[in-house]
Amino acid sequence: MPEVTISIGERNFTVACQDGEEHFLRAAAKMVDAEAMSLLSQIGRMPETRMLLMSSLLLADKTAGMEDQVRQADAKLVALQAELDRMRSAPAQPPTRIEVPVIPGRVLDSLAEIAARAEALASRVEERLMG
Repeated sequence: MPEVTISIGERNFTVACQDGEEHFLRAAAKMVDAEAMSLLSQIGRMPETRMLLMSSLLLADKTAGMEDQVRQADAKLVALQAELDRMRSAPAQPPTRIEVPVIPGRVLDSLAEIAARAEALASRVEERLMG
């Protein structure tokens, strides 16, 4: 079982851990050290046990807050999943029918004839202006 030396609040501690767990121990110690250093900067020097107690309580408070957020997120996820299930199981809405008026062929022919006359007239006007 390896022993790892960690630093918390400017104090060194030697702690044993399982093989391969050294990285996790160092990461946890870094979190505790951050809280301890914050305490020391605010309060100043304090007994080791008090520093460790206060650091652990601050971390526990943060953890409890995060657990509350996770519970709230889980509750929202459950509600969203229920809504999704309800929507999936709801009968499909019939498609909306849209009616498009059909323009009679003779009206289209008349519009095409009017357009051709307008183009011819525009060409004559253009010729007179240019020439």
